[in-house]
Amino acid sequence: MRLSDIAVRRPVAAAVLSLLIVAFGALSFLQLPLREYPNIDVPIVSVDVTYTGAAAAVIESRITQVIEDRLSGIEGVKAITSSSRDGRSDISIEFDINRDIDDAANDVRDRVSGVLDNLPEEADPPEVSKVDADAQPIMFVGFFSSKHNQLELTDYADRYIVDRFSALSGVAQVRIFGQARPSMRVWLDRQRLTAFGMTTVDVEAALRRQNVELPAGRIESRDVNLTVRVARPYTTPEEFAQLVIGRGTNGYLVRLGDVGRVEVSAENPYTGFRGNGQAMVGLGIVRQSNANTVAVAHAVRALIPEVNRTLPEGMEISVNFDSSVFIDESIKKVYHTLAEAAVLVVVVIFLFLGSVRATLMPALAVPISLVGAFIVLAALGYSINLLTLLALVLAIGLVVDDAIVVLENVYHRIENGETPLVASFRGAGQVS
Repeated sequence: MRLSDIAVRRPVAAAVLSLLIVAFGALSFLQLPLREYPNIDVPIVSVDVTYTGAAAAVIESRITQVIEDRLSGIEGVKAITSSSRDGRSDISIEFDINRDIDDAANDVRDRVSGVLDNLPEEADPPEVSKVDADAQPIMFVGFFSSKHNQLELTDYADRYIVDRFSALSGVAQVRIFGQARPSMRVWLDRQRLTAFGMTTVDVEAALRRQNVELPAGRIESRDVNLTVRVARPYTTPEEFAQLVIGRGTNGYLVRLGDVGRVEVSAENPYTGFRGNGQAMVGLGIVRQSNANTVAVAHAVRALIPEVNRTLPEGMEISVNFDSSVFIDESIKKVYHTLAEAAVLVVVVIFLFLGSVRATLMPALAVPISLVGAFIVLAALGYSINLLTLLALVLAIGLVVDDAIVVLENVYHRIENGETPLVASFRGAGQVS
């Protein structure tokens, strides 16, 4: 029993089946994520090591080269790329496309754990992570002010703004770019250090020894229990300037302010983020892997006016970059092309067949087939992107060709004297 036989013998069931295809296809369409290109994740694992204060040459010789030599023998490695800069080493390992990313990450972790003893003690432990293609920001939001500096902007964004954008549906992470985290910076005068017979090692040792906060136990009595805490006395530049770092030859107490200048400044003064000609803090919006890029961008844009109303005077948030604009316009153009193709196909069929009734079948076959394709896309975990929409445009011709072949064969049999029912049954069965 062929499907065409059932459709001819039970037209009501065929109509109901077509309506179900349209209904489930429409529901699947609403659930499909919208993106520019298909989600193709190349197996890439990254190894990041932070060694604050070390020069790029030291990073290259003592960290990057050591880890690269250890990773070169892993199975399925296609390429290893590395970047060594002041204070940081970044290594990316690309594997063959058929290599399982979880197994590859485990192999990298095993190899990296074997070189921990060969790395500098002052360096942070290596961070091994799987690189996700969806981990790049889809838009950047600029946070700037005419009355506040980068330190204040970073602090406010970290405490109040990041959480508001992170709570949006479809947002996986909000990254802060150009951040200036506050730190206490000490600018030493080498001539004064020499005059007191001291070195930078003495200053570092004094800071480590005295700038601590230690638990002091508890005071317990019959009626009251108290927790004793030794408060760290150094919180401002003035207090740090009074920190004793040594004793001079005549018993004079040498303080930090005697050999240098202390100020509150950015932890890393060499990073920045600029937009529209001014310094600002950038918020990178990273979407979830299955989220709709355009929907996430629209949600972010809708939230910005609400956040601006609650900001202190002088602060403002604006969109600096939005990749969904291109995606949205591209998808709209493809939809427009899809509608044009469907209309032109129906017009051409009518011009050649000269019958409205004969044109009706191919005209109905096109939308039912295209909408039904969304069910398969959702079941296979695909997305709506430029390539899948292009495939739908091309598929219109295939659907119409098949419909015209069946229609012509049925119409030919009717001209030869068969009844419409018999011609439909035999003609569709013969073509199938």
